[in-house]
Amino acid sequence: MDIQSPLTQQTRPDVFEAKVVSLYRQIFRGIDDFDHPDGFWHELFLLKPDLARLRVILDDADAEYLIHVSQQTRELLIHAVAMVEAGNAPSDEHALDTLTVFFSVLLTKKYTNPSSDIIEILAGLDNADVVFARLVAALEQTLVRDENSTRLKAVDACIAIVSGGFQTVLVSYFLHRDLVPALYQLCRIVENPLHGTQPLTLIGLLTSYEKYEVQGLARLHSATQIDDDISHAVVEVVGWTCVLLRDRYVAILDDAPVAWSVGGTLSYIGLGALAGAKPPVPILSDEEQKALFVEQPGSQAASFLTLLDLASSNQNLRKALVSAPAADKERVPAFSALLSYTSYLFQNAYRSTRASSYAHLTTLILLALIDDTTINQLICDTVASVRLCRQRPPLLPTLLKPSRSYAAAILDICIDAVNHNLRKRLDVLFYRQNIALLTRLLEHLIKSHTKLVHHWQELWRSLLSFVRFLTSYAEDLKALPDILNLVGDLVDLLAVALANGEAFMPDTPSFDDLFYKLVESGEALTTLRIVYGLAKPDEQASINTLIGVSKHYQELIDEHHKGRGSTLSPKEVSKIIKMGYDTLPVAARDAHPTNSRSRGADGKAMMKRVVRVAVADAASLVG
Repeated sequence: MDIQSPLTQQTRPDVFEAKVVSLYRQIFRGIDDFDHPDGFWHELFLLKPDLARLRVILDDADAEYLIHVSQQTRELLIHAVAMVEAGNAPSDEHALDTLTVFFSVLLTKKYTNPSSDIIEILAGLDNADVVFARLVAALEQTLVRDENSTRLKAVDACIAIVSGGFQTVLVSYFLHRDLVPALYQLCRIVENPLHGTQPLTLIGLLTSYEKYEVQGLARLHSATQIDDDISHAVVEVVGWTCVLLRDRYVAILDDAPVAWSVGGTLSYIGLGALAGAKPPVPILSDEEQKALFVEQPGSQAASFLTLLDLASSNQNLRKALVSAPAADKERVPAFSALLSYTSYLFQNAYRSTRASSYAHLTTLILLALIDDTTINQLICDTVASVRLCRQRPPLLPTLLKPSRSYAAAILDICIDAVNHNLRKRLDVLFYRQNIALLTRLLEHLIKSHTKLVHHWQELWRSLLSFVRFLTSYAEDLKALPDILNLVGDLVDLLAVALANGEAFMPDTPSFDDLFYKLVESGEALTTLRIVYGLAKPDEQASINTLIGVSKHYQELIDEHHKGRGSTLSPKEVSKIIKMGYDTLPVAARDAHPTNSRSRGADGKAMMKRVVRVAVADAASLVG
């Protein structure tokens, strides 16, 4: 309630209100044809902004009211741009903060005619080109001219405009100016690598808009033009961001084995304060955990749009990402951090469409890396510690030695992805991508004759359990788009592993275990062939090869078991498997690695969904 001042007889609020807030109210009060003098704007931007109150004032104004006071909103924009252009501290930073809140709220309103209404509020139809071009030019000038803190505020303002106006003409003004080189340079010179997340996010939004939303615009700065210094800077930003995102999962449910601890050997110095990722005390209830898990990953995951672009087109970046060592003993290599975050993300991909979208994005990054033969070999040869998610059973075996090949970690990540996302409404594309990762990794191991130390029996158990899942819920799953291709991918993977296991498995027991699990799964494989119509029994097909091997060994085991009351020992089973290998059908020893059909499983429609999620998260980063 307002009261009168006894001295001036003017009304004043009964609660003290900062001068800057009263100036905000003057801007947005509904008086027509009211021009504020230049002194008003100089005073406004000299004062430290109260961004929370500005947001409340803008939130309270509906779209119709903003159109009504469009003269004032245009004044605010043009004077804020003038302050940014002048570059005088602190007015330029205050203007950038004001613009960030102004656009982040204004562009989220529900307008009757979004594009024309937004233009009316910001510039007016006749002045749109001049005002918007001047706005973007001022932001670009700040990105290349000013101190880091001011540059980062300019990035936030750009993100607010681009994310909020992603479906409007506003983004096209950014595409006519190539901000990308300046944004990459900012990643290189920021004092804290986590501050590089926002520039990477903005790059991803701009390059994704060009790829998926428009046609015919000039190509932005190519990812192939990134030099080694920028590549290493991006890798460091990625590493810090991944630890931040991973630790938010751990803060909900600390799954650290005895040898690990949150904030221990895998934490970066100072990360806890920046991430707010401290272990929860007391332990959260199941419902509280579930609610928090649904909110993961953090919005910083939007920055990986840029990582996908770089991983797909820049070999120097791929090499820098996989080969970068830990900066010191308190940190882990960036690629180790990426795989650790991926492990937690993949185990929880089923929780929301948003999490699923980021799981798709991260899978495509890994696919882009292993598609490069040189990088794939580097992944197989490089040994490092990777903390893998252990928040939900079934758990993979605890490792005696945490340091092992990156390739082994990727295999485990894929195993967990298959095990923990089984639903009747299966995310078929996510499973196809994981099968593609496994297939391409095995193809490389086979072609390069690389024997990988790994608990292979866990992989065979996971894949054949998936076979049983596909048969048990066939009536529900058969209606899902692309399910037949997923089943075909899975069968082809098993057939290639069966025919070429000696090339990549370092010991006989691992190979024998695959044969034995095929025998155990004979009935499920036969059912799979029938319910999904994979092939006729007499056709040459991968499913028939698997069924043939299963029957072959089942007959041998039955023959050796005749007249015996006791179960065959593992040693006896192993002996039978060795004996039977020489009499296997030719098809079982003749499946050669080929280009997986899953190469087509990264469609444009899915990427548009990923971009929409990233755009919303980018808006929340500055909102």
